[in-house]
Amino acid sequence: MVTANATASAAHPSGTRPSKVLTLESMNPNIRTMEYAVRGAIPIKADELREQLKTQPNSLPFKQITPCNIGNPQQLNQKPLTFLRQVSALMEYADLLKPEMIETTRKLFPEDAIERAKRNLAYVSGAAGAYTHSLGIHEVRQNVARFIEQRDGFPANPNSICLTSGASGAVERVLDMLISSPNVGVMIPIPQYPLYTATLTRLNAQAIPYYLQEEDWQLSIGDLEGALAKARSSGIDVRALVVINPGNPTGGCLLDSNIAEIVQFCEREHLVLLADEVYQTNIYTETNPFVSFKKIVSQLGSQVELFSFHSISKGMIGECGRRGGYYEAVNIDEQIMGQLFKLASVSLCPNVMGQMAVDIMVNPPKPGDQSYGLYQEEIDGIYQSLKRRAKKLAEAFNSLPNMTCNDAQGAMYLFPKIEFPQAFIDEAKQLGQSPDSVYCMRMLESTGISVVPGSGFGQYPGTFHFRSTFLPPESLFDEFINGFKHFHTDFMGRYSSSPKI
Repeated sequence: MVTANATASAAHPSGTRPSKVLTLESMNPNIRTMEYAVRGAIPIKADELREQLKTQPNSLPFKQITPCNIGNPQQLNQKPLTFLRQVSALMEYADLLKPEMIETTRKLFPEDAIERAKRNLAYVSGAAGAYTHSLGIHEVRQNVARFIEQRDGFPANPNSICLTSGASGAVERVLDMLISSPNVGVMIPIPQYPLYTATLTRLNAQAIPYYLQEEDWQLSIGDLEGALAKARSSGIDVRALVVINPGNPTGGCLLDSNIAEIVQFCEREHLVLLADEVYQTNIYTETNPFVSFKKIVSQLGSQVELFSFHSISKGMIGECGRRGGYYEAVNIDEQIMGQLFKLASVSLCPNVMGQMAVDIMVNPPKPGDQSYGLYQEEIDGIYQSLKRRAKKLAEAFNSLPNMTCNDAQGAMYLFPKIEFPQAFIDEAKQLGQSPDSVYCMRMLESTGISVVPGSGFGQYPGTFHFRSTFLPPESLFDEFINGFKHFHTDFMGRYSSSPKI
């Protein structure tokens, strides 16, 4: 008879065993090594300081934490769109639409919001808490297809569109499909949004970096070719190219001529193209308007395999927590489409209220609708404020010693470059940390401003950056900028006698 102790001894020759089955040593090593700087050490420290301010309000040299580390508009008081919230409220509490309640409801809600809520509830048989089709509600996918057609001037197929719980889930799903072995590589921009490196690490795949050109944040085809050739010469099976446009963390926006070069490169090199386009309505310049990869692929008649992603989290919608997004698959093998459907089915369905927010994003109130005027007023108000804040923060960064910053062409971020004095670089090296990480932590501890060091996104060797949103409320923006200016000037003053790199 084999006893439990004998079994333990067989498994652990020393006769002892860990108190837990799941430990850091036994867990999936890919998850252990995965990093995600946007919610890394500095945001964790910011949370600790936020709690300290609650219990000891006067214990720090600032009154509040200013979270500029993540594009989370409503956390920084961006007003939710009234029409979207009205429709959501009616769908969540559908009793308000019953005949015995409707007259009271009409005193509180505009008629077009009531009709939209009724129509959307009909898509889900009257129950917003029920599962939907695994690819998402068909009628919403039809509206997404119409939105894409109106944006690009080319047809879109609702059956090639999959609604997802945010664009991040869509990206992860496509990468899941692409990665078949540890030898598979995916080209990613540097700097990049850390979702890509984190997911590739989790999937035990190869991230193949290519550098964006800092002077304008465009892609160099020569650099792409060099990065690809180097990876393939080392035996890596490079299958895909990721492009983030408008750029995160850079705030750049690609010209249509550059997009055409990228499409032709992918077709020539037999690469799947992943176009992260979640900031497509956050455009602040006339010189670099947003042009979708789908439009250029269609114009060129290209057969390149394309996945493009969009989300309700950004733009003027800013509904990050509702988790709504989609991908469109173009020129993808029909058998792979079937496998993608199977993968979607495992998750049962996307977040239902996220799907409904996607529907409003792509199919907003029209001229003549009761809510049209207010909807447009709110959209324009948010947009103009973001545009002003982007310009103001870039000007502030460029006014400071040892700092330069490109204007934001799009997205919600600036990615200023800092020239650190050599003495500080040496000091950071002695601490075993990157200089930009030390700088950002000191900024947080001095001002309460939480940003992300450039090393969390990747940066050209020998350069240092940080990423900051320009989402703090406009009414507090001068205070935010002045706090940062004071910190930076004081910081540089402490090392003023040291030579710059």
